[in-house]
Amino acid sequence: MPPTQLILAGTAEAPAAARAHAREFVENAAAIADPEHEFAVVLVVSELVTNAVRYGTEPGDSLLVVLDSDDQRTRIEVHDTARRRPRLKPDSDERGRGRGLHIVEALANWGTGTRPLGKYVWAEVEKQ
Repeated sequence: MPPTQLILAGTAEAPAAARAHAREFVENAAAIADPEHEFAVVLVVSELVTNAVRYGTEPGDSLLVVLDSDDQRTRIEVHDTARRRPRLKPDSDERGRGRGLHIVEALANWGTGTRPLGKYVWAEVEKQ
């Protein structure tokens, strides 16, 4: 079983490493891995880590990805050093970015929490 926590440098490589970790975690956390659930978890992890790198870290910062799974859902937390909480941006066909939280919202319940030196964004992907 892979570890439930992963520390990553806040760099452009972090989303790919987080996706690989999430895929391995889901495959090993359930006796029978549901491909749709795995896809949703990996996509949510990717979006949250991408946002943390873009908006939640400065050069030299790291971020923490925490995964937990049971029979009902997989919970994802991404911790970073910024206090600013993410928000949904209005839909726009002209903007090339800003759709990540819309994707997360379509696949999971999500929210934010504070910690002494930053915040975390959590999401829970229900199992079918």
